[in-house]
Amino acid sequence: MVTESGYKVAHLLVVGIVFHLVYIGTVFDCYFTSPVVHGMRPHTLGHGESKRLVLIVGDGLRADFLFSSNASDIVPGVPERVAPHLRGVVETRGAFGVSHTRVPTESRPGHVALIGGMYEDVSAVTKGWKTNPVDFDSVFNRSSHTFSFGSPDILPMFSRGATPGRVKTWCYDEDDEDFTKDVWVLDQLKKLFHNASVDPMLDAQLRQPQVVFFLHLLGLDTTGHAYRPHSKEYMNNIQVVDDITRQTEQLISEFYGDEDTSFVFTADHGMSRIGNHGDGDPDNTRTPLVAWGAGVRGPVQRSPSTELDDYAAPWKLDHLVRRDVEQADIAALMSTLLGIPWPVNSVGVLPDVDPTEVGYLKMKGGERDIAKAALVNAKVVLEHYRVKHELKMAHTLFYKPFRKLDHPTPPNGYPGETRIAEIEALVLSGGYRASRHLSSDLIRDILEGLRYLETYDRTLIRVIVTAAYSGWIAYSASFLLLPYGVSNSRLSSVISALSLSALVAFWTLFAIQRSPGTFYVYIIFPLYFWRDVLTKMSSVVGRPETTDRLSRSAYSMPRYAVHVGLTAVVLQCMVLGYTHRAIWSVGCILIGVVWPLISWPSTIWSFLPPWALACFGTAIFPLLRVDPTESLLMILIGGAAMLLVGTVSWISLRKFNGYDQVFKRIITVQLLLILASIAVTAGSVRSLQSKSGLPLVNQILGWVIFLTSFAFPFFRTMPTSAEARLLVYFLTFCPCFVILSIRAEGLFYLSYSATLFLWSRVEEAVRQRIASRDGVQSTRQARDTWNPSGLRRDDVRIALFFLFFVQIGFFGTGNVASISSFYLEPVYRLVPIFNPFLMASLLIFKILAPYAILSASFATLNARLGMPPFALFLVALTLTDGMTMTFFFNVTDTGSWLQIGQSISHFCITSLLLVFSAGIAAAGELLMGGTALPRMRPTATKED
Repeated sequence: MVTESGYKVAHLLVVGIVFHLVYIGTVFDCYFTSPVVHGMRPHTLGHGESKRLVLIVGDGLRADFLFSSNASDIVPGVPERVAPHLRGVVETRGAFGVSHTRVPTESRPGHVALIGGMYEDVSAVTKGWKTNPVDFDSVFNRSSHTFSFGSPDILPMFSRGATPGRVKTWCYDEDDEDFTKDVWVLDQLKKLFHNASVDPMLDAQLRQPQVVFFLHLLGLDTTGHAYRPHSKEYMNNIQVVDDITRQTEQLISEFYGDEDTSFVFTADHGMSRIGNHGDGDPDNTRTPLVAWGAGVRGPVQRSPSTELDDYAAPWKLDHLVRRDVEQADIAALMSTLLGIPWPVNSVGVLPDVDPTEVGYLKMKGGERDIAKAALVNAKVVLEHYRVKHELKMAHTLFYKPFRKLDHPTPPNGYPGETRIAEIEALVLSGGYRASRHLSSDLIRDILEGLRYLETYDRTLIRVIVTAAYSGWIAYSASFLLLPYGVSNSRLSSVISALSLSALVAFWTLFAIQRSPGTFYVYIIFPLYFWRDVLTKMSSVVGRPETTDRLSRSAYSMPRYAVHVGLTAVVLQCMVLGYTHRAIWSVGCILIGVVWPLISWPSTIWSFLPPWALACFGTAIFPLLRVDPTESLLMILIGGAAMLLVGTVSWISLRKFNGYDQVFKRIITVQLLLILASIAVTAGSVRSLQSKSGLPLVNQILGWVIFLTSFAFPFFRTMPTSAEARLLVYFLTFCPCFVILSIRAEGLFYLSYSATLFLWSRVEEAVRQRIASRDGVQSTRQARDTWNPSGLRRDDVRIALFFLFFVQIGFFGTGNVASISSFYLEPVYRLVPIFNPFLMASLLIFKILAPYAILSASFATLNARLGMPPFALFLVALTLTDGMTMTFFFNVTDTGSWLQIGQSISHFCITSLLLVFSAGIAAAGELLMGGTALPRMRPTATKED
């Protein structure tokens, strides 16, 4: 029968999970808003510098590799110049620079910035970065015709919402995405021009002004994932891309026979040393930009007084001016070259607006046309601001406009109108340089104003979030600390009425302001939490038993304050551990040595040597490098160590009751599977390292071993003792850590599992010693009659240890396995052909595998301490939001892309930590049978 306490535990658990899942959305509502608004007027210069434009995107191309003067310094054995054609363009007839991307450095957001001139709405991550929730304008949509060739993941999104028939796409099959498809793109372009010779309608379309050709070359991205950028394969692919660029220019010249084509070469994102992208690693955010042809200036000699940076020193292009841009600026550049209306959602700034910087344009009208283009740029972003300003003004109570822009009352004018008129007057009078200065200042103020409008509701959301997370802490703490069975007072009814009134008031405010629908949900949680807390407090305050309890506790208040302070310090140290990994190592040492010395009773000091050794072993891994190279020796050592520990543990358990023939067969087969995985992995690694490919027999054997190893936990005749079950679960994942390791992940898994096993034994011994000293009832009786308000101080410490082990599982294997998390060498031992979904699934599985041992150990500990399922987890549940709230206020959408990406991911990780931890607790109850499994007892001998 489920007790009242059980129902309340389940209720608290469900509310906590739903709350944390919902509140992940607050970071997006607070820090990120959609860049797309409707009802904006387009603006254009009216004439272009070229009749057509060719945009070539080398997906995943790093700027430093393309511009390098000697690629053999980066990767020995490759040609000195891997991009001789583009290098020649930079040195003799074009402009170049670095295009800085924004997080997330993925293909879809990068292309949206390049072609739409706006930075992707973060909510598009829910669409896998393939479909924007809102249609948006683009350079392609504003062209007369766009002919695009490349990946089916990129091209179709630009035809959605575009004028029918304007954007034509040629995509290859998704299953064939490899570097040879770059050559396929070139072949399709050749076929297009050939077909035009026999198709007058196609020929007429191609010869119209304002035509765009888009070549999306995916090979570098695929090759970088497979072999990493510092490889001959990646460098050779750069040569392929460079040659395709050369042939494309030649094809255009032969077909049109004029010099009225503009060329833009760039990349959507770069790639880190380990073959990753998507985060804020500087190598992911720096992409090349090369422009040449009609309307583009040639090389400009650099002034000797200009400062140089170390990043570009190896390029040996110091004698030329390098003009860096933001990625969205490229859409503005292309729109100006073609003379088409700018994408209405564009926030890009034409590189030539600022007269103190050398731009990219060489316009027929000289300074006058550049000044006009700068004016158009100001009008485009001002239109964006105007629409957002009017929407905010119409639906916000007590709205305060952005102070740096004049805001006449409609319909008398629009924001910034006076400054636009001043710029126009300067252009008409020939003050071109002065007008560009004013345009630059106005654009800067408008972008700041857009930022002001986008963050206008941030204070309100932060207040709601603070009230919600603090309310959750109070709500769950009241469940754990205050007694049950109290009745509501008259004051409780007043509190409920006030809560309902506050809810109606907030919903009315949100309706007036047309706030997102999520706001209506967010406000429910803090009101519900605080109503419940205040109701419970009003019911217990003044009761005799409460007064007696408070008077008894008054003597212990200083000690309680110290414990609360220490808990807060520990939680904040865990926060710092997300950016300073050494903290996790320090934590392991404190748990392994300091805690036993100051807290353990002397009767259990026999546990100290193995406990300290296991903790010290686990402490090593957060300190390891985050970019390891593949080491077959370390993989084999890890496999041998797991095999040795499994064998010794099996032999040790044979002398205990519960050992039977089924258990013997299971362990024997598991040990043989580990041995087989070592042999197969050794052959696979040697073959792949020699570039001989993966032998089919190794692939088949690898999958057989990998899948077979997970069959044993599902046997009906599993051992009855906790120790035997833990051994089976430990050995289950050993072949996985052999096959999918890049270096020392197997050793981490071994030390982490040993620490968790000893933790459950140590905590049980400590609790039994305290129980015998204080005369507390047995653990079985306590489990049946458990009352949350009877928690011990040790329960808080155990919950903190649980949170620590959850995170050390990520940062330990995260610095070895998740470093390798997106290293593809291990998964090529099972999947030799690039398959993103399957590969990512295998790598994520490896990261999550250690948590099976954590869940089983925690369930065993929970049961043997005499507490029902999820009891200790509820304590951890209360503590987690001390970290979550800190991370929420640390989220930033400014600064380096690395800072932005990390701040968001840290908040999301801690928010999901509760849900993930609940899964761990639930999995542990399932794995261990939901009961306090009996300890193995020595088998009686005949002499006994």
